[in-house]
Amino acid sequence: MRSLRKQLRSPLSIGLWVSTLVFLAIMGLRITGCLESLELAVYDRYLRLRPQNQRSDSLIVLITVSEQDIRNQGQWPVTDATIALALEKLTDYQPRAIGLDLFRDTPIPPGSQDLDKVLYENKHIVTINKFGNKDETKIDPPSVLRNTDQVGFCDIIVDPGGIVRRGILFMDDGETVEYSFALRLALLYLKSEGIEPQPDPLNPEHMRLGNTTIRPFAENDGGYIQADANGYQFLLDYKDDRNSFPTISLTDLLTGKIEPEMITDKIAIIGVTAQGVKDFFYTPHSRGLNVNQHISGVALHAHMASQLLRTGLEDDASTGTMSNTLETLWILVWSFIGGTMGLGIRSPWRFSLFASSVLLLHAAIVYAVFINGWWLPLVPSATTWFLSAVVVSTSLSKQEKEQREILMQLFSKHVSQEVADIVWQQRDQFLDGNRPRSQKMTVTVLFTDIKGFTSVSEKMAPQELMTWLNTYMESMSQLVVKHGGVLDDYSGDGLKADFGIPFTRNSETEIGHDAVNAVDCALAMEEKMHQLNADWKKRGLPTVGMRIGLFTGPIVAGSLGCAQRLKYTTIGDTVNIASRLESLQNDVLSKDIGDTLCRILIGEATLRYLNHQFDVIKVGETALKGRSEKIAVYRIIGRNGSKQKKMVDRVRP
Repeated sequence: MRSLRKQLRSPLSIGLWVSTLVFLAIMGLRITGCLESLELAVYDRYLRLRPQNQRSDSLIVLITVSEQDIRNQGQWPVTDATIALALEKLTDYQPRAIGLDLFRDTPIPPGSQDLDKVLYENKHIVTINKFGNKDETKIDPPSVLRNTDQVGFCDIIVDPGGIVRRGILFMDDGETVEYSFALRLALLYLKSEGIEPQPDPLNPEHMRLGNTTIRPFAENDGGYIQADANGYQFLLDYKDDRNSFPTISLTDLLTGKIEPEMITDKIAIIGVTAQGVKDFFYTPHSRGLNVNQHISGVALHAHMASQLLRTGLEDDASTGTMSNTLETLWILVWSFIGGTMGLGIRSPWRFSLFASSVLLLHAAIVYAVFINGWWLPLVPSATTWFLSAVVVSTSLSKQEKEQREILMQLFSKHVSQEVADIVWQQRDQFLDGNRPRSQKMTVTVLFTDIKGFTSVSEKMAPQELMTWLNTYMESMSQLVVKHGGVLDDYSGDGLKADFGIPFTRNSETEIGHDAVNAVDCALAMEEKMHQLNADWKKRGLPTVGMRIGLFTGPIVAGSLGCAQRLKYTTIGDTVNIASRLESLQNDVLSKDIGDTLCRILIGEATLRYLNHQFDVIKVGETALKGRSEKIAVYRIIGRNGSKQKKMVDRVRP
């Protein structure tokens, strides 16, 4: 169970959980359509960035009815006679197809019979109708062409926000299937090239032009969420530059002021561009507040027809989209990439720099895929990546901050910087949640106490006493840290230190090294005591001696207290023995050890680890309080081989 909790709290587990939760949250937003407008905005941006075709040999020419043309004719709508004359002149130039993007559901005399005759006799002329829906009224084609192949609907799909991103090939009302205006014109041109629509070999419900299948748009393709996918729709690519289609005014056509090669063997579309008619649409290329940000309906049909021609003649497929499964996997992968980044970066400036670089790289990847014909979702993948990275990094930083605060509260003031750094580096093995893990280990425990402190405290003022005592404590504490010990506790005029924590020793050699360090620390304390007494004596302050007890053995190390006040300490019989050795009275020992300045006593368990590195004398055996068996007690005199023989100073009472 502990191992499972440890795994769940590990940075990797946190990264996985956070990445998964962020992914689910973003997918939830995406499914509800909250990200759709952003995704479509990115799609529009990529369309604008993609190079456009600037063809000098466009297969489509536009015959436009401008404001000036309407003034020249003297009325709007123009009469059937004018339209009939324009169609006759176009027919003389032998285009492959002629499109009339003007409604003629009711006659506009004079010349209505002439117009009907021209329409009926020329099978390459296509007129428009409006299929209509619940919001728009159906508009019929010219009566002479009803139920013929010379009619195509001109309905346009406008996305929320007013942008046209999709075209339609077919629509049906449950009884009949109707062709779009652009498709009728494209098929007339392609028929001359020997290309006719065919069912796709793998999916007969999909239409194929030449070698390319036009996959019908689905309601959740790309960045769309539950879009209206009725009919056979396709994504418009707008690869043709807005100036790709040559334009001839109606007046110039009627007066013959054109070059025949502009029309011969091409598709000619007649439509209105006069501002007063309001036949204009916004596309992904529309941006800013300029008046020319929209395009006319006749130009929009030209873009649709041109895209279909490229599909049949050049195998130029429409923009493709991934399946919902692959899109979900794509977003999930980026979420995990973000979580992985969050595991490794904590520095805010490094995170900002790296995040900016990855976001640019991500956008570049999506754009590179886009110009090669595929629409990958950028907004959800980039958002999951960024949020996963931020949340993981923030969560781990917070966790590390809490752990560091706990560890530094427990250790920073009581161990060397090197030990504190090791504690932090190995925190995963050391911490159990937000508490240091309890461990059984073998350590050397050291206790010190000032001899005669009671009499000293009675003679000094409180503030003077605290200053005097702090000088002593600070000096001894520094020696503990210097020799690799951990300050465990202060108790009045005494202190407790542990040598061998907070990391478990795995060999007798390591345990022995801790014991040697503890004894060296005790000898250093004795030397420091001489220096302090000399200084105090000069300043007229009391001089004292000290007692030190050390013992090596098994203990349990862990944190005691509440969440607001934790203390890392050691408990066990070894601690009790070390404390008893420090406070042992001289008269209970079989050998008189005198009233020395600094008495350092150890047990036999510690002596076994010292490897004859110190001058030691046995001072007797005694049964310590709380223990029935006796233990051998030894006194440390000094290190072997020291150049100066240690003098055992005596302090007179």
